[in-house]
Amino acid sequence: MDAATVAAIIFTMATLVVVGFQIALALGMPWGAYAMGGQFPGRFPPALRVAALVQAGVLAVLAVLVLAAAGLGGLGLPEGLAWLAWIPVVVSVLSVVMNLASRSAGERRLWVPVGIVLLVASVVVALGA
Repeated sequence: MDAATVAAIIFTMATLVVVGFQIALALGMPWGAYAMGGQFPGRFPPALRVAALVQAGVLAVLAVLVLAAAGLGGLGLPEGLAWLAWIPVVVSVLSVVMNLASRSAGERRLWVPVGIVLLVASVVVALGA
């Protein structure tokens, strides 16, 4: 198994955890202190629940993109579109920066390490694409 394959699997597994967290927020779990800067501790209001579902969908698409860039799951990037592998890298950089800037200490402690894992894994995949 090559590095890109391992990285894609790690990215996908970590992303599934984040997707699960977002879906749990959307379903009303009182974990708001660990998201959106902790501005809404407890349950998210309805608009943010919808936003959590949208974020879960975007993350799922990023995971599929990483899997495709690594050639896993019968997927592959179309000829000439290898640059798409860098989209998860950019999103991961933004995620790390935003989580580092969060006012919520819990959010920083929880999501910065996850974001770094996603960033490193996505860079490994993108470099191999």
